Amino acid sequence: MSKYQFRVEVSPHYLAEQSAPQQGLYVFSYTITITNTGEVPAQLISRTWNVNDANGHTERVKGLGVIGQQPLLKPGQVFEYTSGTRLRTPTGTMHGSFFCVAEDGEKFDVDVPMFVLDALSASGGTRTLH
Repeated sequence: MSKYQFRVEVSPHYLAEQSAPQQGLYVFSYTITITNTGEVPAQLISRTWNVNDANGHTERVKGLGVIGQQPLLKPGQVFEYTSGTRLRTPTGTMHGSFFCVAEDGEKFDVDVPMFVLDALSASGGTRTLH
């Protein structure tokens, strides 16, 4: 196990009240829970997302921090935030990564494996991603 390690959990939800399917607009929220499972405090500096709809359209989103913050997580500490995205199709996927810098200066990426955004399924479960 690396001394630089985060666990990521994702809980996506379809927001029917903000969507307009007749106009090709499907809105989703997703709650991300990040836990520092390593041995060294580390700060989340930036994120990169690839948002894919069912038509093969991909939007790449890059930016500093998450929801305007760059949280510093000590070992065992948890940070949770909720954000959102829009699709032109009722289903799609997201995947990406967080760029982090440990307190000792080590730089590392935390991969967020692909998760599904699905307006057709009423069940939105939480997935633990490593």
